[in-house]
Amino acid sequence: MTKPPTAPLARPKLRKRIEPFRVKPGSDVKLESDFDPGFKEDFVAKSDATSALAEGAAQLGEYQARLAAQDTYAVLVVLQAMDAAGKDGTIKHVLNGVNPQGVGVRSFKVPEPTELQHDFLWRYQCALPERGSIGIFNRSHYEEVLVVRVHPDILDNQHLPAAAKKADVWKRRYREINDWERYLVDNGVRIVKLFLHISKEEQRQRFLDRIDEPDKNWKFSVGDALERQHWDEYQHAYQQMLCATSTRYAPWHVVPADHKWFARLAASWIILDTLMDIDPQFPKVDPKTREQLADIKKQLTAEAPKESKN
Repeated sequence: MTKPPTAPLARPKLRKRIEPFRVKPGSDVKLESDFDPGFKEDFVAKSDATSALAEGAAQLGEYQARLAAQDTYAVLVVLQAMDAAGKDGTIKHVLNGVNPQGVGVRSFKVPEPTELQHDFLWRYQCALPERGSIGIFNRSHYEEVLVVRVHPDILDNQHLPAAAKKADVWKRRYREINDWERYLVDNGVRIVKLFLHISKEEQRQRFLDRIDEPDKNWKFSVGDALERQHWDEYQHAYQQMLCATSTRYAPWHVVPADHKWFARLAASWIILDTLMDIDPQFPKVDPKTREQLADIKKQLTAEAPKESKN
């Protein structure tokens, strides 16, 4: 028997659900003890996840239509995670109810030579969503304080002056990222930052699945295994990033990612909460325009074939 659709989430309930995932600005984050990657709330069962996610996608679609019509704000969703944490699946399942014309996804690979001739934020600035749309960064400007921090030799390819590569480079980049995000928020770009938090054991299992299943072999690379060897270094880099860059205007949310179905639900709740906070509205038509529309309606009605007239 098909279960009836769940009711749309009211914002107070939504906020209560996502609050445990929010990184309080200025807090000292310890990923191992503060956030459980296997967490799943008992009020949502896996059997109900599909219908709950569909309802969330429908709500997101409604808000995105209003966002586009209002044409004032943009939403930037920043996705960061260790390999195999489910970034692609999150994008696919959470936003499948949104008009594709209103969403853009940008994945950032190794910088091109032209990109290396600019400051480290330049290529991300160029990829920002337009007003009225939702943009998704699948990996983002935070790679510059994660991958680059774990592999500091990358700095040598960024054509930086010697003074910009000193020991305080990470502290300075945190400040520059915070300043840039504050600038974006002040100009109508709302930022949703999601760290999909996966355990080392779950990553191992997903890597094995990708190797054992031929249809998933393409998802795995030798580089993934090599990066896994730096697990502890990445955990430290993520902790430092979360502590330094979770701000009042652009907070981080640590999404438990060991259960894919729950990670997708949590991500949809967090994005939906931001759209509810914006509360975009369809533009109201002034009286003069309404009169014009009424006249046009009369003309169009009069053009109907005789047999269609009532």
